[in-house]
Amino acid sequence: MTHPPAPDQGHGHGHGHHHAHPGPAPRHGEHRHDEHHDNGAEAAHAGLLELEARTFTPALEEALERAVTSLGPAAPRHVVDLGSGPGVGTLALARRFPGARVTAVDRSPQMLERVLAAAREEGLSERVRAVRADLDAGPPDLGPLDIAWASSSLHHVADPTALLARLGEAVVPGGLLVVVESDGMPRFLPSDAGAGRPGLEDRCREVAAKAGWNAYPDWSDAMERAGFGPVERWTVTAEGVPGPEAAGYARLVLERVRVALEDQLAPDDLEALERLLSPGDPAYVGSRPDVVPRSVRTVWAARRN
Repeated sequence: MTHPPAPDQGHGHGHGHHHAHPGPAPRHGEHRHDEHHDNGAEAAHAGLLELEARTFTPALEEALERAVTSLGPAAPRHVVDLGSGPGVGTLALARRFPGARVTAVDRSPQMLERVLAAAREEGLSERVRAVRADLDAGPPDLGPLDIAWASSSLHHVADPTALLARLGEAVVPGGLLVVVESDGMPRFLPSDAGAGRPGLEDRCREVAAKAGWNAYPDWSDAMERAGFGPVERWTVTAEGVPGPEAAGYARLVLERVRVALEDQLAPDDLEALERLLSPGDPAYVGSRPDVVPRSVRTVWAARRN
């Protein structure tokens, strides 16, 4: 995925990130990098993006599989991950298409370093490359593309219509564009488990949505105007597995929510959030066995006409 006053919901696929927007969990590809960000903040952000991406990778792989099965191409030669973040999606693309070169595009050098390090660890260095670029300036000239993938990144771009138009020129006829967005702040707890405040997560999500976190339009029309279509649109329900990593991810997201929304939540809800984030409290989210990260992804996929 995509944070609060801190950077901003990033990555899920750290997408070459752009204007700030407050948001809880970074999404696949949503992440912002400013030069004044210190390396510690960037590293923490990348860690959160990696955790989120790993949590929801099966859902993204499912989305990719459905798009390729329905629309092709079966054997792409060049795939681009726009707003790659730390590269969890980039490597998933490289594994899925063993005959393809995969290019990760992001504006953060730190994110791209992580992409290349992860590719080395998986023995994929020969096929994975990293290109630093700000998507607000349009995609870099990458040559013909068979598949363009943008997970949780397109809504971060200042002029997404212009970016889509450029992709319409870069993707070969019959090539594929896949856009994925998250429905906002993930859910983690059973509905009755809000530290004495049932419905706490729902209220946090409502406040976050009003603040414009992770807002995006239906991309169908813009994709069709850019030369892709007809557009297939569907949703994928993503669910993580309970365990220490899920609990740690929940803690990181809820910490960002608390920072970003503390002046907008009711005092009782804020107090409940504090309990969820206090290691000595029985409600502490970091050690609960009932934490299950859940999120809904909307997918748009279309062939280049």
